[in-house]
Amino acid sequence: MDTRFLESFVTVVEQGSIAEAARRHNLTAAAIAHQIRTLEDEIGARLLARSGRTVRPTEAGAGILVYAHDFLRRVRDFKSIAASDTPAGELRLGAVQSAKSGLLPGILSGMTRKYPQIDIRIVGDTAAPLYAKVLDGELDAAICMKPTFPIPKTCDWRLLREEPLVVLTPASAKVRDANTALATKPFIRLDRSGWAGRLVDSYLRQARIRPRERFEVDALETIAIMVDRGLGVALVPDWAPPWPEGLSLRKLTVPNRSHTRYIGLVWNRASLRMRLVQAFLEVAMATVASGTESSSKRKGGRAARKR
Repeated sequence: MDTRFLESFVTVVEQGSIAEAARRHNLTAAAIAHQIRTLEDEIGARLLARSGRTVRPTEAGAGILVYAHDFLRRVRDFKSIAASDTPAGELRLGAVQSAKSGLLPGILSGMTRKYPQIDIRIVGDTAAPLYAKVLDGELDAAICMKPTFPIPKTCDWRLLREEPLVVLTPASAKVRDANTALATKPFIRLDRSGWAGRLVDSYLRQARIRPRERFEVDALETIAIMVDRGLGVALVPDWAPPWPEGLSLRKLTVPNRSHTRYIGLVWNRASLRMRLVQAFLEVAMATVASGTESSSKRKGGRAARKR
């Protein structure tokens, strides 16, 4: 069985269109259709059926699809293991949203230059689910916040960026003290179910501040926009730019700098794609050291002024 034909089948099912699958594989629709027919002849069953303008899997096709993803992943593992000189294959990488827009673009630029044979599939989520997927082997590595509990010996960690907590206020606000702003102004809270939200909660408890909570939000960029609109102040990690454009904010330094979000790469040491993880880590560390992790770094700096 030609694995390329199986990949075409999976793409057709996922996109619901032979034409879209052809575009993604840089082939003609006739070529994709021929691959599917050949695959059906080998298996001895019809795999696709038309449903209006789209195609859907038949019962046999749906059954095969369950195993096709795992089979193709293992084929990519074989390629990664067999690559003797240049790392090649698919790297399954998770990333929290602030890293996807801040750290990751610069790192990916370096990866495409140095390791063009590595295909990176990016999965976005919050830190806790990404960490769990690395532990389970569903992801090879993830850029996320370092957990406050010990990382098991089956995994490893490398710091990429330190993000101390800062208080965001509108630039026009007269208050200049971080704790005073938190205690007296309406408060926009970072979602407490996430690790960063718990870090914020820990600071407030330690500082014995009970803010006048107005909203609880799970997205940092949304919080920054809400502060700019005068809806309150917020306590957030000073995440990597770019920040939303056109904002007029002030960052107030908190007195206790021990509350910092540490963003780094966590990976499973048992991953069959360890060479790919090491290649990614190498480029990530070099990118961060050179200060080129975000092409929009200066723009983000203008959007949020520090005091």
